Amino acid sequence: MDSVLELLALSSNAELLAVALAIAYVILAIRQSLWCWPAAAISASIYTVLFFTGRLYMESVLQVFYVLMAGYGYWNWRYRAAVRVGEPRAGEEGKTPAVSDILQLQWQWHAKWFVILSVLSLLIGTLLVRFTDADMAYLDTFTTVFSFFATFLVARKVLENWLYWIVIDVVYVGLFWAKGFHATALLFAIYTIMAAIGYWRWRQSMQEAPQPQARYN
Repeated sequence: MDSVLELLALSSNAELLAVALAIAYVILAIRQSLWCWPAAAISASIYTVLFFTGRLYMESVLQVFYVLMAGYGYWNWRYRAAVRVGEPRAGEEGKTPAVSDILQLQWQWHAKWFVILSVLSLLIGTLLVRFTDADMAYLDTFTTVFSFFATFLVARKVLENWLYWIVIDVVYVGLFWAKGFHATALLFAIYTIMAAIGYWRWRQSMQEAPQPQARYN
């Protein structure tokens, strides 16, 4: 515990605030609370500056994306929840069972996008190595590209987003520790555990009520 506190003491107040809000975001996301999105937007805004200063340019771009996705996620969660499939419409008699708005996609869909995003990551990483002074360019790019994707899945309430985050968060622990963002590295270690809890909680929610079929191209 003492060593953890010492590492936190080395972190800036801005980083500690971003960490606290980021933890709040995941807790609220697990609970499917709309308040997760404002917490995400503020945390990402702080991290945008921190990562740009640390020459993690792709991570900085990712944080800008998080701010934008926070707005989209808030809108999508609010209005998807307002009219759920299976609820009786105005003027209709009787009641129908509540339907979960959490989606589950087929593995073929995920496999297709894994290949596409891997190739894209290699191309962007190569450009960063050649034309910028980016540090850990390939690792930074892979985590960033797949974080874009996983964040979109969160906003669309796709169950498998949590599985992506488990892998991404483990990689981030090493990346941020190596870059000296110790509080953030600890955050992503916590994230890994929370992502596993999130998957379990969302899966439970799906099992309690039927869910609509989703077909993404």
